Amino acid sequence: MQKITTRYVFLTILGFLGLGAISGGLVLIISPMGEMLGLPITEFKNMPFQNFMIPGIILFILLGMIPLLLIPALIKKPDSKLADMFNVFGDMHWSWTYSIYVAFTLISWIQIQLILLQSSVHWLHTFYIFYALLIILIALLPQMRTTYRKKSEKKH
Repeated sequence: MQKITTRYVFLTILGFLGLGAISGGLVLIISPMGEMLGLPITEFKNMPFQNFMIPGIILFILLGMIPLLLIPALIKKPDSKLADMFNVFGDMHWSWTYSIYVAFTLISWIQIQLILLQSSVHWLHTFYIFYALLIILIALLPQMRTTYRKKSEKKH
């Protein structure tokens, strides 16, 4: 039996986030008034939208599609000048950096929900904040940083 690696756990966590966000995003897109979730739009005090269509699309893309697209990038580590343009950690592969971006996007998503709801914190909010922190903590482990550190070019 193969040893479960940190990288495998990391990819699995991103996969579950992506699949869950795609599901949630689709539900919001299909049921923009919130009836499928039992979350009427009227519960939102400061909702900048008339329904959940735009939040559903944002959830579907940012926390659904992007983490799922990162999985093959984390496996194959392809070069991308465009992706590297937005990589704030120049010594790391862009896919690793973007996984950190996904975690901060998840934290921001939850914080925005809390601002718009202006009500008590649901256990799912806490769960997803810790989920985002888990993504960051695993990414920062030495074996992950070693795996995704760019190879330095030797000067002759």
